[in-house]
Amino acid sequence: MLKWFNISRSLAPLAPRPVRWYSDAVVASTSQAAVDQPPPVGVPDKLYSRVELQMKGIDPEVMKSYALYAKTAAEHLDIEVGKHWTLRKAVKDRLTLLKSVHIYKKHRVQYEVRNYYRFMHFHKLTGSTLDTFLEYIERNLPEGIALKVTKVELQELPEHLRK
Repeated sequence: MLKWFNISRSLAPLAPRPVRWYSDAVVASTSQAAVDQPPPVGVPDKLYSRVELQMKGIDPEVMKSYALYAKTAAEHLDIEVGKHWTLRKAVKDRLTLLKSVHIYKKHRVQYEVRNYYRFMHFHKLTGSTLDTFLEYIERNLPEGIALKVTKVELQELPEHLRK
């Protein structure tokens, strides 16, 4: 009996269940009317000529893997992938401190942090496609990598410049 108890206990999940961040249930009948309405007509979607992703991290292999992941996701969404590159060398930040707080000025210790950068360009995007793409890649961003997104939006020429 003791063995059976240990087996059943080991099969039980130890971690709590994940928290749901959204709900598909409709709260009230007034919100149901808002859900049934079609999106507004006549509002054009934004157009972006280029989107640049700048990745900064401490592990170049993780960044290379994540860049391949982002490129594959863009190809599945039919986004035109431009050039992507890395800096040849890491950017090093050094900090020199005294070993002792009060005396022995000759004895110092030096700390160094190496940051690696990777850049990617994507061309000819609509606003809805860009929102979907960014949501997808930001949710799967690995630890140790920071992501900076720069968008170049296309806009109509103003009336006073058309004349």
